[in-house]
Amino acid sequence: MSTSESATTQSTALAGVKVLDLTQYEAGTSCTQALAWLGADVVKVEPQTGENGRFASTNSGDVDSFYFIMMNANKRSLVCDLKSESGKAVIRKMIEQADVMIENMSPGGIERLGFGWDVVQKINPKLIFAQIKGFAPDGPYANYLSFDMIAQAVGGAFAITGTEGGPPLRPGPHVGDTGAGIHCLVGILAALNQRHATGKGQRIEVSMQDAVINFNRICFAGQLMFGKPVPRTGNQSSIGAAAPSELYLCKPGGPNDYVMVYTSRAGSWHWQRLLKVMDREDLAEDPRFSTPAMRVKNAAEVDALVGEWCARHTKVEAMEKLQNAGVPAGAVLDTQELSSDPHLRKRGMFAPVQHPKRGEVWMPGWPVKMSGSNVEVKCSPLLGEHTADVLAQWTGMTPAQIDEYIKETPVKLAKK
Repeated sequence: MSTSESATTQSTALAGVKVLDLTQYEAGTSCTQALAWLGADVVKVEPQTGENGRFASTNSGDVDSFYFIMMNANKRSLVCDLKSESGKAVIRKMIEQADVMIENMSPGGIERLGFGWDVVQKINPKLIFAQIKGFAPDGPYANYLSFDMIAQAVGGAFAITGTEGGPPLRPGPHVGDTGAGIHCLVGILAALNQRHATGKGQRIEVSMQDAVINFNRICFAGQLMFGKPVPRTGNQSSIGAAAPSELYLCKPGGPNDYVMVYTSRAGSWHWQRLLKVMDREDLAEDPRFSTPAMRVKNAAEVDALVGEWCARHTKVEAMEKLQNAGVPAGAVLDTQELSSDPHLRKRGMFAPVQHPKRGEVWMPGWPVKMSGSNVEVKCSPLLGEHTADVLAQWTGMTPAQIDEYIKETPVKLAKK
């Protein structure tokens, strides 16, 4: 980090925190990206051919994939051959300087390279060493491989997603990968705080299976209520039916022209407001709809009423009319609608970055807004872009030593 860069980041939440990033794909990289967005100096260590996600998903030869760009904003890239002695020597020097080291290699991978917890804690007793794996390292599946859809399957997310009588479905959000990364972030931040008191680092372990289970806590409450596994309930609540609680088709009837309408199962105030919006206050005292339980019993009639009203409005019109009347509702917004939304762009939830080969790319930013810490979203690094700077700043190598290192460890762009 240059002097000017350092000066502009002193007011960020994690200014001065050095993160040694040995992650790939999504689970680990989402954690280190969040650390970078909080102001940490995150150095992504990559093999000479680049992290697997950099080119494996690209649609254009040796140009960085959009997948990689989305996962690695605000980081610096260092090329290092972890299997060579010179590469291992560089990593040892970086561990000495690091506050956080994180990896999500396949089970046993970091240990085989000689940088397991038993080794790194001796190199730097203050180091916070974080690991993300598919399954708990002390469990029967410790050596099993995992990706997002595997984690969602074994963490219970598939089993509760879909409609009654239909097959399990994968939920769209990547709660297995990014969810595990965010759980790891929480642990790292807590460990950094604890280190202020103890002066010692610690090991953090996050299992993708465990992270998905944690996201599903309400479903386990439902199991306790029902005395059996929570069923697939479509758009209904997992722990108790409500009506309406459904997607309703809106005009003009496109693939995403739906609005979600929900009224509380705890009372009737949302329902009464909904009747007023629909100009159906004549049903206010109708016994079929007088209580949440009765509305569930007569859900078909409820859906017909709400569906007929929604069909006369666009999804945004329906959402706005209902919400302005105090009825929970949400339009089904697709990725294009969200990324083009003027407010979300102004807020920074979508931000433009300039990629040397891709040009301008709009990507999701960091959703946590802090009054005392603001980090501009910057483009993901090119492969090895910061090797010389990082070696000089983190390891103290001389210019001659750096030149020799780069000659011995040249970038080798993968060809598609």
